Amino acid sequence: MEVAELDEALKVLDSSLSLIKWRLKSQSRRRLEIDILALCTGMRPVVMIDYGGKMPELQDRLCALIKLIQKQSPIFEHLKVMVVEDMIYLIHVKGLSEYIRSSLSLEVPLLFVDLEHDPPKMITQAENSPVGMQLISIQKFFSTLFPQDGIKDDLLSCHRTESMGDATSSTHEFVTSQSSEFIDLSSCMHNTLVTVPTLNGWLLGYPVVYLFSTEHIADAIYNLSTKSLRIFKILVCRNAAPSKGSQLEELLSFSVPYDLSMGGSKEQWAEAFLAHMQEKWERCRPAWSSLQMEVSECYPQAIVL
Repeated sequence: MEVAELDEALKVLDSSLSLIKWRLKSQSRRRLEIDILALCTGMRPVVMIDYGGKMPELQDRLCALIKLIQKQSPIFEHLKVMVVEDMIYLIHVKGLSEYIRSSLSLEVPLLFVDLEHDPPKMITQAENSPVGMQLISIQKFFSTLFPQDGIKDDLLSCHRTESMGDATSSTHEFVTSQSSEFIDLSSCMHNTLVTVPTLNGWLLGYPVVYLFSTEHIADAIYNLSTKSLRIFKILVCRNAAPSKGSQLEELLSFSVPYDLSMGGSKEQWAEAFLAHMQEKWERCRPAWSSLQMEVSECYPQAIVL
């Protein structure tokens, strides 16, 4: 995406927000711009929208926005709104399809932090945990919904499975969605021990995912709240017209217990993740002028999972 296309996309987004009368605070508006540009330029396949309002109004506004911007520019054609339980996301269908494929083929290294025990410990193989195995089943389930050739027209709805134990052979019950911009996949969590934070960690592309079951939520909250954390941020700077200027902005961030990330940005997995993000950045440098990792520390505090 060239700078001119980037500016045009932002103009379409800005005018569409005005047309649907979505009055976002300046910080939320800028966050939405970054998230949508990250999707359209291939920097991220999924972003979580935890700003701009509450459900179900937030879902309605996002669906209206996506429908409107897609009518005005092909840049946004692969974007959709996705809901899993009480979480809402924007996804790039082709980007998510590729990310799922790379996850299942283990092209993208993924580590897990077991929060069910104190102190938390790092797990390198999801197969070593029952919850990890169920997460893999959910990934396989997602792969049937988002094949390499893009989402199927008859799958623009919620798919309910009797069991996630065998995602490839489960019987799917289709529930018609309200619009082609919206996909409800809440049922992927049914009959599993996988928690939303664990699913989020994978969906949002974090290299380290918190792993705990629905039976150990209280343990996970305690074990994380009593530990110092390191906050890893990927910061980007947009290429913008000289008159508009540019600044570093957060693309994504995640935390890891301090004792499990003593090397900070020099941790092997952190360096690999930064290299992975830089590869993406190289493919869309006309849109982003720089990318860097920033690491900070956070003392123990109350955590909500």
